[in-house]
Amino acid sequence: MSVSSHDLTTEQITELVDLVKKVHGFDFSDYSRASLKRRIARVLMIKKLSFYDLKHNLVNNIGFFQDFLEEITVNVTEMFRDPSYYKALNNEVLSYLSTYQHIKIWSAGCSSGEEVYSLAILLDKMGLKDRAFIYGTDINTIVLKEARKGIFSLRNIKSYAENYQLCGFGGSLTDNFTTLYDAAAVHSELKANILFSVHNLVSDTVFNEFQLICCRNVFIYFETALQEKVLELFYNSLSPHGFLCLGSKETIRSDKFKKKFKAINQKENIYQKIGYW
Repeated sequence: MSVSSHDLTTEQITELVDLVKKVHGFDFSDYSRASLKRRIARVLMIKKLSFYDLKHNLVNNIGFFQDFLEEITVNVTEMFRDPSYYKALNNEVLSYLSTYQHIKIWSAGCSSGEEVYSLAILLDKMGLKDRAFIYGTDINTIVLKEARKGIFSLRNIKSYAENYQLCGFGGSLTDNFTTLYDAAAVHSELKANILFSVHNLVSDTVFNEFQLICCRNVFIYFETALQEKVLELFYNSLSPHGFLCLGSKETIRSDKFKKKFKAINQKENIYQKIGYW
């Protein structure tokens, strides 16, 4: 029995959120209800389940929960997505950080790693690769496994290469890959200073001090209260005068945090931390 998003009630969404929190420890209570409704309906449709069967599987089938989590948290991502963002990142952030002896970067909600590898390629182009370390984190263990492999289809690489050319950094994106039949693998030297690990923005705490935090296409799935909570985590995770990059689709709406960050690029929503908390 398939279910459209219109068939799910607010009470059912709340019931499912409470169940997942109780059984698996993942708290989606401050996620956008509209987004949750669409994605849960998609799970019901794909798996051909009733709402009762969905609850039964979430309680009794750990493998099913991993599939459910992947569907609920899936993000669309690609290398050098939104070239204007990477131009701004290059000109207004990394040029500033190039004076630092060590640069620690956090790509939060990194999904399958495309943004992390984009950052690594950009750092390499600027001669900063050996001075920088990138942490890529996500709540989803399945996409993190794909990220660690660093292997992408040639069809996707072609699309990514077009993004890269629009950035105007010179050279070819494919210079950073080894072709394997119908796929391409990121060169091992680019992966040397990258660590992918699980981190839950909702419940986990500060784990390092960063000069740059990138978190794009994540806030749109959070309600206002959760956005503020994550902004506080990011603020406390940044070094003095560190940078927070949210991209063109998201912005700092909280008056509290508007006072704590200076807008460096309003179009791409790139901010710099002001002083201390």
